Amino acid sequence: MDEYFNKNYFEDKISALDAKFEAQKIAYAPLTFQAVRALIELGFLKAISDSGENGLSFKEAAEKTSISLYGAKVLLEIALGMNIVKMLPKTPPGTDSDDRFILGKIGWFLLEDTMTSVSLNFVNDVCYKGAFELLRSVKDGKPLGLEVFGHEGKTIYEVLSTLPEQVKESWFTYEHYFSDIGFEEAIPIVFSDKPKKVIDIGGNTAKWALCCCRYDPDVEVLIVDLPGQTAVADRNAAQAGFSDRIKTFSCNILNKETVLPAETDIIWMSQFLDCFSLEEITQIMEKAQAASGPTTDVYILEYFLDKQRYEMASFSLRAISLYFTCMANGNSKMYSYGEFAEAIERAGFDIVDTWHNMGPNNYSLLRCRSRS
Repeated sequence: MDEYFNKNYFEDKISALDAKFEAQKIAYAPLTFQAVRALIELGFLKAISDSGENGLSFKEAAEKTSISLYGAKVLLEIALGMNIVKMLPKTPPGTDSDDRFILGKIGWFLLEDTMTSVSLNFVNDVCYKGAFELLRSVKDGKPLGLEVFGHEGKTIYEVLSTLPEQVKESWFTYEHYFSDIGFEEAIPIVFSDKPKKVIDIGGNTAKWALCCCRYDPDVEVLIVDLPGQTAVADRNAAQAGFSDRIKTFSCNILNKETVLPAETDIIWMSQFLDCFSLEEITQIMEKAQAASGPTTDVYILEYFLDKQRYEMASFSLRAISLYFTCMANGNSKMYSYGEFAEAIERAGFDIVDTWHNMGPNNYSLLRCRSRS
């Protein structure tokens, strides 16, 4: 058994009663998700947290949030059932008007944990409505959930700049939260041989490029991405004062006509290749090989399903794969290390170094060299 695999993947020891309870949680999941949103947005969790050990009654919670007593009851009752809040003991037992609620551990994470907040907003703003089309997306191999934003036959990357502002904000916040965490540990490794030229494929808003320019005063970075993203990258580079060292190259990396500029020391891809199918990953790596010289290092920063310390992280990666299916492109997912490595090696690369469990979110950094 792989050390990173949860033993529950191989065993089914849950009792029938507990299994039915879990099935019921799944059945009601869309409703309970929106209930959590309401508890946060209407201020119930904050009010209960602020009440400390004394807690709040239904009536007090309703008054503090300016919501009806009925609204307070339906939300706090489901919060109790989800272990988001806990009930203070009554001495002696009385009516529900005596019930008082304090924040549970789950409620604390929903209210205070940045990762949870970022993920919840991403799912709500980007994925929730489109997830209804997951079934059709799986059958057709297309991101049919994008239809809720008025787009058909496209990937989310092609239309990202045109999405509603709240959707874009949640998308970029999610993207940056999970990518930026890995940069701090990765950048000393990438710059250990003092590269002068870096190609950043899928550079998005120039986050990595800006990190490079701040880390090394002599490096030049070329961002390769779709036109909508390179326009944002150009603007961000200019605002940071690095227009002289950060340039962009607008293209669709999957087009046969796309040829990457050669003569570079480093090719960098962070959370980029998981946006493509395994076959497309090989195609992209073949383009990277064509641009590589004998000493060019290709660095890839990714999450892998089977290289996570905690089941929470592995579950989250499996869940985000569903976003790729119904919203992003219809054909990619988060991969295990083995299948990802095979796609890279098919393109003529050797993986010469690996760093797993980087940072609090368990990134993997791969260093690849062309065999030709």
